[in-house]
Amino acid sequence: MDLVEDLADPAVSVVAACAALGVSRATLYRATAPVAPPTVRERAPSPRKLSDDERQAIVDAMHSPEFVDQPPMEVFAKLLSRGEYLASIRTIYRVLAELGESKERRNQRLPHPHVKPSLVATAPNQVWTWDITKLATLERGVFLHAYVIIDLFSRYVVGWMVAARECKHLAAQLFADAVAKHGVEPGLTVHSDRGAAMKSDTLAQLLATLGASQSFSRPHVSDDNAFSEAQFKTLKYQPDYPGRFSGVLHARGWLDPFFTWHNDDHQHSGLALFTPAEVFFGRVADVHRVRQATLDARYAQHPCRFPNGPPKAALPPAEVHVNPLEALAVEVTVNALPMDDAPRPGRSQTTSRPAANTPRHETPRPTAAALPS
Repeated sequence: MDLVEDLADPAVSVVAACAALGVSRATLYRATAPVAPPTVRERAPSPRKLSDDERQAIVDAMHSPEFVDQPPMEVFAKLLSRGEYLASIRTIYRVLAELGESKERRNQRLPHPHVKPSLVATAPNQVWTWDITKLATLERGVFLHAYVIIDLFSRYVVGWMVAARECKHLAAQLFADAVAKHGVEPGLTVHSDRGAAMKSDTLAQLLATLGASQSFSRPHVSDDNAFSEAQFKTLKYQPDYPGRFSGVLHARGWLDPFFTWHNDDHQHSGLALFTPAEVFFGRVADVHRVRQATLDARYAQHPCRFPNGPPKAALPPAEVHVNPLEALAVEVTVNALPMDDAPRPGRSQTTSRPAANTPRHETPRPTAAALPS
């Protein structure tokens, strides 16, 4: 079509040019015709439209002392019972919406922002986490409740209890006994989710009396109490876990040796294969000394079996975090290569990236002496 438009020879007609080039004349005329201005058609007013007087009658009725605090549904029903009809309920709402009077007028509770909890423990008895899990019984729909308190730094179970129900008074008794048993000084932080027993005034008053503060997970965020959740999974995935218990005595009889094994014999992967009791009671240095001496002796006998040099016995992490802060990011210097891939001295840039994730902790298992429920 551009060739036909640019053709300046008057001897060649448009018909001949289109025929020679295989172009439709209709397409040519449609493409070259000027665009017609859009026609604006005025829409005829709807016969159902309310007049200005009718709209004002609705506004006056809604503003009257009798109906000023009533919703349109109430006003519609009362007027209809009196033999008056102003408009449909939806039309009344539409008229009020045009005036900006259809919004909520009652006092509403504003959304409460829940801060992401961030805790760190550098020694035992600084942060305890706890939760309650249900244990199935032989009777359908009936569950027992296992209360378990874990020391965050060592994953040592400092207290546990089995009861037939979830109760704030039992939780307070458990904490009172655990704090007295381990001689915890004021300054302890207790972290939990937002269950009824955790948020109870009874437990809050007890912890305040003992000089302990409380920390709570965000609603519907199970990762904020990951250590307790992981421990419950370890507990219920044990090969000898009964699945269902016949009663409270059966549950206590199984949990007591389990927690004892977890605290004293379980080589915890999150603790560099030390047991929670060794970390909780400060026996890491003695055990580490034996392990390092064993590795040194083996390296002296067969150094070729250790291609990376003398082996070093691992130590448990010096800090254990719940939701570490973003401020823990570390700065990493990365060499920046020019476009020609030739390294130039002095060209470097510093970028920040989040610190490596804390070690993946093995499901912590409780072990403190079984406290009476």
